[in-house]
Amino acid sequence: MLYERVEGDKVRCRLCSHQCTISEGKFGFCGVRRNTAGTLYTMGFGEAIARNVDPIEKKPLYHFLPGSRSLSIATVGCNFHCGFCQNWQISQISQRQEESAFEGHWFPPEAIVEEAKGRRCASISYTYTEPTIFFEYAYETAALSRESNIRNVFVTNGYMSRRALDTMAPYLDAANVDLKAWREAYYKTVCKAHLEPVLDTIRHMKELGIWLEVTTLIVPGENDSDEQLEGIGRFIAEVGVETPWHISRFYPNYQFSDRGATPLETLERAKAIGTREGLRYVYLGNVPADTRTYCHRCNEVVITRDGDGAKGIKLKNGKCPGCGAEIDGVWE
Repeated sequence: MLYERVEGDKVRCRLCSHQCTISEGKFGFCGVRRNTAGTLYTMGFGEAIARNVDPIEKKPLYHFLPGSRSLSIATVGCNFHCGFCQNWQISQISQRQEESAFEGHWFPPEAIVEEAKGRRCASISYTYTEPTIFFEYAYETAALSRESNIRNVFVTNGYMSRRALDTMAPYLDAANVDLKAWREAYYKTVCKAHLEPVLDTIRHMKELGIWLEVTTLIVPGENDSDEQLEGIGRFIAEVGVETPWHISRFYPNYQFSDRGATPLETLERAKAIGTREGLRYVYLGNVPADTRTYCHRCNEVVITRDGDGAKGIKLKNGKCPGCGAEIDGVWE
């Protein structure tokens, strides 16, 4: 889907913001979409590399069907090459070289939906790697799941094209988008991408009515300055103060294995900045922290959580039981 032929046997992929022009026999930047005789093929359709049932809170989505379970799936590959990737063992596999290709197990869309139904999952999450690069697989699954009243979730870097997002939107209920930094130079050198398309995706998801939450992995010495954090917090607030911001701790991994984990004080500083910028819901991840949701008006606890998801939900028709304020989210 979402490509066109250009001169000769070349094709231009319109799936993500790289907009790759791909010569005959070559792959796009993601390493999983190949031009064969002027036709662009996805090499991972139906080949699940990861498949788990998770609490929806692990996506992380804290304001979308709390306490429910989500069937999570992924294929290999990504359209980012982040040096700090926490799932690099599967996201950075490319089909370009046969010796590095790692095929998953056959798990077609029909089987995904049946398993989600059988395991009483309220949603299917396309996650772990980048769902944009297995777009056709996710799209067909999402269309089928809607027929069974199962919701669909993208956990994404936000680098999809406007056309891809508009195509998926009728079946996409929620998304958690990684906003990795507030500097173009960071995206260019660390992720091999650009910042503005991610911001455009976040804005457009909000316009489309997709429930949105944002995550930032704080990497020491890279995106942890007050300027960076204020920029991210201010942007999210401009998109909507009701948008939850998840601030995650970096642990040494992949090409950034020589760095220390993010200090807890840095995460607390980021949370304070987000709150100062007007965000109603700011959460810390990957560390022992208070993950409760508080009413933005009266500060009463309305949702409690532990490592297995939401445990206590006090909402009454989506409202605070104390003051009656509307608590932002998708609750049923």
